[in-house]
Amino acid sequence: MTVLIRNVIVVDADGVGADGVGADASDVLIEGDRIARIAPTGTLAAARADPSVIDGLGRLLMPGFVDAHAHVDAALFEPEVQLALLRQGVTTVIGGQDGVSYAPGTGEYADEYFAAINGRHPSYRGGGVAALLAGYDGTTAVNAGYLVPAGTVRFEVMGRSTDAATAAELARMRTLVADGLAAGALGLSTGLDYAPGVFASTDELAALAAPVADVDGVYVSHLRGGYEANSAEGITEMASIARASGVRVHVSHFHAEPRLVHGLLAELASSGVDATFDAYPYTRGCSILAMPILPASLTVRPAAEVVAALADPAVRERLRREWFPTITGYASLGPEWPSMLTLAHVAAPGYDWAHGLTLAQGAAEASARSGVGIDPIGFALDVLVASRLDVNVVMALQHERSDAGLAEILAHPAAIGGSDGIFIGRHPHPRARGSFSRYFSLLVREQAALGWADASALVSARAVTRFGLGDRGLVREGAIADLVLVDPAAVRETATYEAPLGLGAGIDDVLVAGVPVLTAGELTGATPGRGIRRRAAHPSRAAHPSRFAHLSREVGSGPLVSHGTGDIDGPGRHEWSRAADGTER
Repeated sequence: MTVLIRNVIVVDADGVGADGVGADASDVLIEGDRIARIAPTGTLAAARADPSVIDGLGRLLMPGFVDAHAHVDAALFEPEVQLALLRQGVTTVIGGQDGVSYAPGTGEYADEYFAAINGRHPSYRGGGVAALLAGYDGTTAVNAGYLVPAGTVRFEVMGRSTDAATAAELARMRTLVADGLAAGALGLSTGLDYAPGVFASTDELAALAAPVADVDGVYVSHLRGGYEANSAEGITEMASIARASGVRVHVSHFHAEPRLVHGLLAELASSGVDATFDAYPYTRGCSILAMPILPASLTVRPAAEVVAALADPAVRERLRREWFPTITGYASLGPEWPSMLTLAHVAAPGYDWAHGLTLAQGAAEASARSGVGIDPIGFALDVLVASRLDVNVVMALQHERSDAGLAEILAHPAAIGGSDGIFIGRHPHPRARGSFSRYFSLLVREQAALGWADASALVSARAVTRFGLGDRGLVREGAIADLVLVDPAAVRETATYEAPLGLGAGIDDVLVAGVPVLTAGELTGATPGRGIRRRAAHPSRAAHPSRFAHLSREVGSGPLVSHGTGDIDGPGRHEWSRAADGTER
């Protein structure tokens, strides 16, 4: 297929076309999946016979955007999700996030534990990373890369155990990580506030990161401890893992005060740790409801057991007495947590009315409907039981960050665009449909924190380089033609917290591998997307001997790890408590 894009201003991370102001227009010729020629506008029209022509109308031509933290591992096959991504200019997503996804194994754990984040995969039932990536080839309009999820690896080897891994178990886990990397995974992800990742020691994580370092992959982590004011503890652990294994690191959804983000990144750099991070341009978060309000020692169990426990009056009373008082000390939420958690997805049809309400509002409404007094704790547990835990929430902070503060974080040269987008829910977080449009409206136009070239680096080139995504990320002859036409005056998000389903505006034409997938703002039906396999390791890295043999016990098992049995019925076998930072011990 031959495509000619006429009359565009080429802008990428190298600053071609300046910032789109007064720059000369260009024509860009695409042959097959590559950019063949870039020349002054009007000079290529006669060079090829009858190409498909897209009139750029003075728009910016930018390399396809990469969502470095996406929860669309299963949802990517849905046309509505593809449209939402492409209307933001996203042509590649990276899944396998937060330590939980489908491969390796059969997908059983992710289908259950992350039901309200990733949903159930429509086709994957086993075959490992190779099979999962192959499932994206030619079946979607958007490319997909994948990280080996450490929590899933732990589940495959240790089941739901909360114990420390034995040497034999650790060896089996390392083999699964290495197999996933050999199949094309981009690195390893951990979710250290989720089960079972919360039970993994620092030594265990460093051991799993060693094969990642050997192939020059990336260790990507949802930090332990809840971020915000507690971020230093998670960053310290990440630094220990990096030093022990030699791995490059990437902080998932780094949300904290700008001075803290910049200071901790400076500390990592000064200690020789190669670190980047992603952050979405919103203050509020989103996750499964069970994670912030229940102990991981309970939620690590099969859903049926957890539901049965939450329906037991004796267990509820114990949670009220021993667990829920600790939530008030959680750094992100605090004592007003029932008013800060908004129901985004509730699987139980009987609670359809609760979407978009906070737990406090939902409890008041449930009381009015039933004529029985129901407090937020009781309401939250009722919703979880009725939905078999399949519930997610938007999470406000005690002190919401200003737009200027968000811009200060995202202007950091180590920042990479990532939405943390979750498409499950009737009232979802707007970040899924708005993040990449908002990067431009907020950072370039409103806050003037970035120029267009720097914004292109944020949403494309840095992720391509960091994760080894091939010949993408720049508009250059010979590059893969993942391309986005952007109206610089019109690009903006329409999704809000109150109305979160609005699609991005100002991006109406997108190509993936040289094939138009979005034309005039609508899907074309073409599916040139593919599973992106990590490029071969840099020789100097790949030749480095395994670092596992050099791991020292001095790294420690991590101060935030519980090794209790998690049995809620046996007194004294596991105590529910949180440290002052809100982390479960």
